[in-house]
Amino acid sequence: MKARTNLSPLPSRPWLPAAAAGVLVLAALAAYAHSLTVPFLFDDAPAIERNLSIRHLWPLGDALSPPQSAAGATGRPLVNLTLAVNYALGGLDPRGYHLINLVLHALAGLTLFGLVRRTLLLPGQREIHGEAALPFAFGVAGLWIVHPLLTESVLCVVQRNELLVGLFYLLTLYCFVRSMASPRPRRWKLLAFAACLLGMASKEVMATAPLVVLLYDRTFMAGTFREAWRRRRGFYLALASTWLLLAVLVAQHHQRAGIAGFGLGVSPWQYLLTQCRALTIYLKLSLWPHPLVLDYGVDMAKGPGEVWPQGLLVLALLAATVAALWRRPVLGFLGAWFFVILAPSSSVVPLTTQPIAEHRMYLPLVAIMVLVVAGVWKLAGRWSAPLVVGLALGAGWLTLNRTADYQSEAAIWTDTIAKQPANARAHASLAHVLIRQERLTEALPRYEEALRLRPDYADVQSDYALALLQAGRAGEAIGHLELARNLKPGDHDIQFNLAVALAQAGRLPETRSTLEELVRQDPLRAEAWNNLGDARMKSGLQAEALLAFEQALRVSPGFAAAHNNAGLVLAALGRGPEAIGHYATAVRLEPGNLEIRNNYGTALLQAGRLQDAAVQYQAAVSLNPRLPGLHYNLGNTWLALDRLQEAINEYEAALRLQVDFAEAQHNLGLAFMRSGRPADAVPHYRVALRLLPGSAEAHHNLAVVLAQLGQVDEAIEQDKTALRYQPGLASARAHLRELQSGK
Repeated sequence: MKARTNLSPLPSRPWLPAAAAGVLVLAALAAYAHSLTVPFLFDDAPAIERNLSIRHLWPLGDALSPPQSAAGATGRPLVNLTLAVNYALGGLDPRGYHLINLVLHALAGLTLFGLVRRTLLLPGQREIHGEAALPFAFGVAGLWIVHPLLTESVLCVVQRNELLVGLFYLLTLYCFVRSMASPRPRRWKLLAFAACLLGMASKEVMATAPLVVLLYDRTFMAGTFREAWRRRRGFYLALASTWLLLAVLVAQHHQRAGIAGFGLGVSPWQYLLTQCRALTIYLKLSLWPHPLVLDYGVDMAKGPGEVWPQGLLVLALLAATVAALWRRPVLGFLGAWFFVILAPSSSVVPLTTQPIAEHRMYLPLVAIMVLVVAGVWKLAGRWSAPLVVGLALGAGWLTLNRTADYQSEAAIWTDTIAKQPANARAHASLAHVLIRQERLTEALPRYEEALRLRPDYADVQSDYALALLQAGRAGEAIGHLELARNLKPGDHDIQFNLAVALAQAGRLPETRSTLEELVRQDPLRAEAWNNLGDARMKSGLQAEALLAFEQALRVSPGFAAAHNNAGLVLAALGRGPEAIGHYATAVRLEPGNLEIRNNYGTALLQAGRLQDAAVQYQAAVSLNPRLPGLHYNLGNTWLALDRLQEAINEYEAALRLQVDFAEAQHNLGLAFMRSGRPADAVPHYRVALRLLPGSAEAHHNLAVVLAQLGQVDEAIEQDKTALRYQPGLASARAHLRELQSGK
C-alpha cells in the first residue's frame, strides 16, 4: 500500500507550478517594494562609484577585470560585468542596480522552488512525498525568498556576488536533477556545467558546488558515493574542471587586496573561534531574525573562554551532521549543505575586514528553511499549509520594515550603532556620511568615538585628520596622520593626506619632502606630482614646480587641475602662450570649473586677447554670479574694450556683493570718468581712497574729475598727495603743473 504524508495536498493541476511561481515573484516584489529607493551603501562605493572598470563595456576585458580596490567585485569578473551593464544602462543611478538585484533574487527563489519540487518527485521520494512536492517546495521557497536575514544580500548592491553565486549554485543542482528525468540528459548536464562555471566567476563559495552535487546524487539518487561516481564520473570531472577558473582568479587576486588569507594579522585559530560566535548568530537569526545588523565590526575572539558555549553547540551540530550522513542521509545532506557552503568563509581562512556577515547566509539558509517547513508539516498536519503561509507573511512584513533602515546611509549606520555600540567602523562610517552632508560638527565626535574604541584604526585616524583639516585644525590633523603612518607605514593614501595637512599648516619644506618620498614610491600617482608642484610653486621654485606638473600630466593627460597649475607657473615664468594652451585644455576637460575659467581669462587679458578673455570671464560669472572678483575681472575686460556701460554694470554688481571692494570702487570711478560722467565718478574715488588712502593713482584720478567739475583747489591737493605717495607719477606731475599754471 502506498505511503502517504500527513499533509492535505493541493489538487494536482498542470497550471499550479506556474501559478505558484507567479506568487513567489509577487512575494519578492512585495517584500522588497522599497528597495529601489535604497542608496549605494558600505562597499558599494569602491565597487561601483569609484570603480572605473565598469564605466565601459568594451573592450570586454576591462569590464571583466575589476581592480583590487573594488571590494565585493574583486576577483569576481562576472559580478563586475553585470555592474558594467548597469552602468551602461543608467550610469550611477542606484535604482537600476537594485532592480537587477531583485530580479536575480526572484530567479534564485524560483530555482529553489523547482529544485525542491523535483527532488521530492525523484524515484524513492515520489512514493512518500510526491503529493506534497508542490506545496512543500512552495513553502520552502516562499519562506526563503522573503526571509529578513537576506535583506543585506538583496539591498547592498555589491552583494550581487551572493545573489549570482546563489542563483548559479541552485541552477547547477536544478539542471543536474532535470538531466535525470530528461530524454536528452546531455543538454541539462551542459547547462549544469555552464552554471557551475559562471558561479566560479561570481564568488569563491562556488568551489563547494561540485562536492555538494556529488553528495546530493549519493543522497537522493545513487545511494552511495561509489555508485554515483561509477554512473556519472565524466560529469563530476567536468564540474571539477571549473575549479581551474577559480584557481586562476584566486591566484590573480591573492589575499583579495589584503582582506582575506593568512599572514594578515589574524591567526587561523582566532578566526575559527570567532566563527563559533558567527555560526551561532546565523542559526539564531535564521529562526528569530532580530536584531539584524549590517556590520558586526572586526573584533576577533581572543580565546576559547569567550566562545565555549557557542563552540560546543557548533561541535554538536557538526557531529550530528556526520552521524546523519550515514543514518539519516537527507538530514545529513541538509546539515552538510549548511556547513559546507559556509566553510570558505567560516573556517580557518581569515576574512579580516568582516569576520561576521549576514549576507553569507544567503545559500545556507535554504537548509534551515527546509527543516522549518518539514517540522511544521510534521507537527501541524492539515494546518501546516496555512501556518507556513502565515510564517511567510510575517517574514515578508519584517523584511519590508527592515528596508526602511536602508533608506539612507545615515539611517543604516545609526541603526548599526544602536545594535553594536562598540563597533568602531560603524561610528566611522556614520562620520563619513555626515562629512558628505557637510555636518562637520556632528562628524567629529563620531570619529573620536571610533578612535576611543580602536586607537589603532589607521584609516580612521587618517579620515579624522581630514575632517580636522576641514575644521581648520591642521596641527591636530598632522599628529593623527603621523600616527596613522606609523600604524600603516606602506599606505600611500595616508602619506598623501599627511602632505595635504602639512601644506595647509604652511610647512612647505616638510610638504615637499613628504611628497618627494611619495612620488619615489608611487611614481604613477598624478595627484602627488600635482601637489608637489603646488608646494614648489608656493616656495618660489617655479622651474621645479613646472617639472612636477609636467610629470603629473605624463601620468594623467586628462588631469585638469595639473593643466591649470602648469598654466599658472608658465604665466609666472613669462611663457604666456604656453600657459594659454594649458588653460584651454583644462577648460575643455572641466568646462564647469570657474577657477580655471578665471585663470584662462586673466591669461588672455594679459595677452591682449580681450574679446576671448571676456568670453571666459562671462562663463565664470555664469557659473557663480555671487563672487565679486569675477564681476570685477569682467568689468576690467569691458573697460579695456572701451565698452564702458557694460564695465559699469559689472563693477556695480561686484560692489553690491562687496561694498568695500576698493579696486572695484576705483575702476567704477574710472569708467564713469571715461564715460564723461565725472560727478558720478567722485563718490567712488572717495570710497576707494577711504579704503586705500595710499593709492597715488586714485588721488590723481580724483584730481582729474574734480578739475573737470571746477574744484581746482581740491584737485591740486589731490595731485600733491598723489606725488607724495608716488613722486615719479608723471601724469600727476603734469596735471598739477597744468592746474597751477591755469590758476
